[in-house]
Amino acid sequence: MQRQEFVQQLWLDYVHTHPGIGALRLWPLSAKAEYLTLVTLNYGPFAAPTLSGNLAHMGYRAIGHYAMADKGLLVHLLAPSDGSSWLVLAELQLGTLSKAPREAIEALVKQSHPQDCKGHNLLSRGRPWPMPSWTLYQQLHLAHPLAAWLAVMGPRLHHAGFDCAQLGEVLNVCDQRLSEVGMPSLQGQQNGVFPVSPLLDHRYYPTTPQKTVFADGDEHRLCLGGLALVQKHVEDNQKRIAELLLPHHTRCEMA
Repeated sequence: MQRQEFVQQLWLDYVHTHPGIGALRLWPLSAKAEYLTLVTLNYGPFAAPTLSGNLAHMGYRAIGHYAMADKGLLVHLLAPSDGSSWLVLAELQLGTLSKAPREAIEALVKQSHPQDCKGHNLLSRGRPWPMPSWTLYQQLHLAHPLAAWLAVMGPRLHHAGFDCAQLGEVLNVCDQRLSEVGMPSLQGQQNGVFPVSPLLDHRYYPTTPQKTVFADGDEHRLCLGGLALVQKHVEDNQKRIAELLLPHHTRCEMA
């Protein structure tokens, strides 16, 4: 699979899952995301080292690794060989969960069909295991919100981040436009996945909650993604937004 096809599949899956984002017309359709935040878990073919091997064949190279023990995450920053979107691959460490939720999500993942665990498009194929029950979702959410998100969504694009400078507007203007179409931002430097560096102004906009049908037939409205807007504090910084995105103190050396 070529990188362009891979990104296109990610984006099509993203706007299909979140039609409200696909319908936005607040900036040119040609505007590219600065980075794409993907969420996975350290289990079998969905583990970051395995996925990174496939991504390397598409021209992505590892730029840095970031450990967030308080969130149970290892985050891998990958850059393309051209000027397209960077990848932020957040991997939930199942070992940080307590025994009951860890075994529950492992049991769910083990029900994946073998054919859905192969290929280069594991991040855009959808959830490869059965839908959890509402009760299990609630239990996982108490243990770790991303464990519950993964149970429902599978390894996938969580949100896209846009550089306001590339959109030709300042953050406050873009923020106002999103508020006017019913997408207010969360407060603070958060996005539901990882903390953001203080070197950037960052706002995250959850999508409108959508009806989700669970395995036992229960229906609930959940917000399962969003988009982010980011702006540099100092515009003469030559680094890409993606390079400044994650807090420096979380960076680690990995063999």
